[in-house]
Amino acid sequence: MSHATVTDLYEASMALSFLREGMTRDATFSLFVRDLPPGRGFLVSAGLEPVLGFLTDFRVTSEDTRDFAAALGSPPGEVGPLVGLGFDGEVRAVPEGRVVLPGEPLLEVTAPLPQAQLVETWLLGQVSHQTAVASKAARCVLAAAGRPVVDFSLRRGHGPEAGMQTARVGAMVGFAGTSNVAASLKFGLRASGTMAHSYIEAFGDEEAAFTAYARSRAGPVTFLVDTYDTADGVVTAARVLNTLRRGPGSAIRLDSGDLAELARRSRAILDAAGLPDVAIIASGGLDEYGVDRLVRSGAPIDVYAVGTKVGTSSDAPYLDSAYKLVEYDGRPVMKLSASKVTAPGRKQVLRGDGLDDVITLADEDVPGGGEPLLRRVMSGGRRTGPPDTLAAAHDRFTADLAAVPEHALRIQDPEPPVAAVSARLSALTSHVRRRLEKGVEERREERAGPDAGPPDDRPREEP
Repeated sequence: MSHATVTDLYEASMALSFLREGMTRDATFSLFVRDLPPGRGFLVSAGLEPVLGFLTDFRVTSEDTRDFAAALGSPPGEVGPLVGLGFDGEVRAVPEGRVVLPGEPLLEVTAPLPQAQLVETWLLGQVSHQTAVASKAARCVLAAAGRPVVDFSLRRGHGPEAGMQTARVGAMVGFAGTSNVAASLKFGLRASGTMAHSYIEAFGDEEAAFTAYARSRAGPVTFLVDTYDTADGVVTAARVLNTLRRGPGSAIRLDSGDLAELARRSRAILDAAGLPDVAIIASGGLDEYGVDRLVRSGAPIDVYAVGTKVGTSSDAPYLDSAYKLVEYDGRPVMKLSASKVTAPGRKQVLRGDGLDDVITLADEDVPGGGEPLLRRVMSGGRRTGPPDTLAAAHDRFTADLAAVPEHALRIQDPEPPVAAVSARLSALTSHVRRRLEKGVEERREERAGPDAGPPDDRPREEP
């Protein structure tokens, strides 16, 4: 099964109908997040690189159309117009790693209408998930206040692909490593890990387990010390490290209990044993809130390992994201549904100091200017440059983070900046709204006729 069929059924139905109706002129779709989830002061753009790879290779095969026909309950011949459909459009997007605000387009796709429609589901899924997780991970980095953060999310994430994405976007925002071996190899990350409680339990006692583990590995080791009694585990770990002369660079890991108090007791035990260079790693249900509490408590923790809550973005597991048509064949369009109104036309975001952003029309020249966030990254279905790198995305994130206002960086109760809307975009939105509302009213009157009462969708007085 190809990625072309990893889509919602109605995408195929609409694309097929567009082809049959000859509606193949260029359309522009804008992908954006309407509102930030509670507890977020900003988002981090992520997922673009996988999207570009998908669009580059996108093509509907004969086998795909047979699958679409089966799903639609149609004879294969009726789905034939989809055969060979690829992507030869343009993508303008915010590069990965940049800080973005609600309402701002993360990317805009301009392509023949059937193409731009059929790729919607894949693009939304990739960008929404990775942006949500990258934004959560970025807050962990903030909370850690310079201490390393490591990704331990693979085992409880939403599947292996999600685990790979979490490791990747974690590195983008500054994570120091990952437990995910495949991700470490694919993305050039530092692999990090220790042992499970089952390893300790399989031996007769902790000392035998620690000794065997150290002998099986060259260099520094990390011991999990809370299988039975944490303080006793730390004493045992210190004894084994001294006996085998493996102290420098090694660590102990605390995974349960009062991590702040256990870290203080562990630090005292290690220092008394002459092991001041042995680090303390904390894990066990941590995210930015737990890390923030531990850092503020002054706990002597050197590394934070975050997993389930970050890989699933547990407090904000989805984004209110949308992929909406904003222009077709040069005609600006918009949606008027209550609470889901969209702004028409191709857009740009101009960034001023301190995330003083203005959403404009794509061809608009705004007085005072600003840095344009959306860049052309694909033209004619091909990338405009080489694939981006995690290092470049991380550099962009670091630079943007330095400009984020303090009130948006807070772990508790952040206040996100709000992007302004240019006068031209506001005027176009009002113009298109009036045109659409006038059309709706005219159609109501036509249906009602000159002698009819109120339209069916208006309240009637009871007799």
